[in-house]
Formats: sequence, structure tokens, C-alpha cells
Amino acid sequence: MMETEPILGSALVMVSVDGGTFHKSFSSPDADVILGAKDHTLFRIHSWTLRTTSGWFRSLFSMPQQSLPSNHPETINLDEDSHTLESLLLMICGLPINPLTSYDEVDALLFAAEKYEMPGPVSLIRALIMTPPLLDQPLRLYAAATRCGWEQEAKHASEQSLALNIYAPEHQPILRKIHADAVLDLINLHRERREGIRRRLNEQPFVTGSTLASCPRCRWRIDHHTWRELKYKVVMEMDVRPLGDTVVDVGLTEWPEAIACWDAKCPNPECTCVLYDKVETLRLIRECIDSLPKTT
Repeated sequence: MMETEPILGSALVMVSVDGGTFHKSFSSPDADVILGAKDHTLFRIHSWTLRTTSGWFRSLFSMPQQSLPSNHPETINLDEDSHTLESLLLMICGLPINPLTSYDEVDALLFAAEKYEMPGPVSLIRALIMTPPLLDQPLRLYAAATRCGWEQEAKHASEQSLALNIYAPEHQPILRKIHADAVLDLINLHRERREGIRRRLNEQPFVTGSTLASCPRCRWRIDHHTWRELKYKVVMEMDVRPLGDTVVDVGLTEWPEAIACWDAKCPNPECTCVLYDKVETLRLIRECIDSLPKTT
């Protein structure tokens, strides 16, 4: 006989006569395998399901088995906690799955799915990590995608990472967990965007050359120091936020360096020619940023 009993902090479970607690969705007495989570919750499941969805269990069941009564199958104790094991079994059984709300869950579930050679759950996880709320953590997404060889997801994550300063201390723990080649690809993407804008701003049609030049109208000697200071500010901003949105949407109109640059005029009191075309310069800088590489 079986009776139901609620367990604090868990789903409703079935309690067997010998005191073992079974998850309510995996308590059928017809199932011929019992899996035990490390927190002692038990799961009854058909061996056929495990054989057809898991290479690890298929190999296990191909070995000689101890003969046991069909109504008292041996318990196979696993390393996963009940939540991870529940999520995994729901996936392979075609039942409604648990939502993934954090990358701690994703990592635990991916590790278990890979360990037990379950391609079905891996493919489901691959789809789920591209949905909210997991999309707002590009470095965690990049770590999972590069580890699993998911190229499109890795490219998407690398593009999303452009809104981050990956050199900030708070991102170092996750970067240390990513494969060295993948980390280098990400660092190179961020660096190339910074250096790319630096190169472009030192080329035509932008002001280049020596620090001293002549006013295009009166030929009075002028100094492009306001433009140099603005260029430096743009490059430094691209270093901490390579996406470039803070440059074109805010910085080039509100930074003190930008205001000084657009207000710069020829020092000749009889000329006072405006030295820089603000509208055209903003357009060109935006085009430069848009042309930079966006993904690894």
C-alpha cells in the first residue's frame, strides 16, 4: 500500500511502507527501476525509457544484473540532487518540464545530461537558454555554449557581451571557468572593436596629422586639441563598453569633451569659423562603430 504525504520544500511525494519517499510524478509501482537522488528522494521509472534515452544507462543495463523480485527492484543511487534529477527525468519522459531560471540550474542539468549521455535533454537545454530570463547573462551563456560547441549561441552571447566591461572584477570568476581559447576569442573581439575605432578616427575623412594645422577659411594657425581629447574619450569608452551605444547615443552630445569639440572655433577674432562639422562627424563615427566586428 502507498499513501501520500507532503514534504517541505519539495513536490508532493509518495511514501512507501518502508519509509522511502518517492517523487509524485515518478512513483508508479509498474516501473522496474528506482533511482535515488543524493537527498534521498526516490524516482520510479521504466528501464525501457532509460535504455532508449541514455547511453550510460543502456550500457549499465547491458551488464549482467542481479536477480531481484520484480516488486522490489534495486535502487540505483546517483550523485544529483532531487531537483536536477526531477528536471532530467521530466525531459526524457515527455512530461511538462521545469522552467530554467538560473545558470546554476542549467550547469547542473547539462553536467548530468552529458554524464548520462542524454542528447534529448541537452537539445532542450540548448533551446531554453535562448529564452528569458537566461538571455540577460551573456557570459554564462557564452560559457555554456562554448563548452558544448553551440556556435550560434556562442556568437549571440559574444555580441551581447559587448555591453559589458569583461575586465571588471565581478566577471572574472565566470571567465576563469571558460576554456582558454574561448576567452581569448572574446577578449580579441572586445579589443578589436576598441582598436578598430582608434584606427578609423586617425584616418581620413577625420582630422589627422600634426597637432598644428591651419583654419580652412583664413589659414590662421589652429590646434586640434579638442578633437584629440574627444577621440581619446571615445576610445576609452569603447574599452569599457565595446557596444558603442553610449558613445553615439549620449557621449558625442553630452560629454564635456564633445561639447568643447563642437564649440571649437578659429582663434582669429576676424574669422571664428567653427572647426568641426558636428552632424557629419557623428554620422561618420556611427558608421565606423556599425562596421566593427560584432561576434567572435
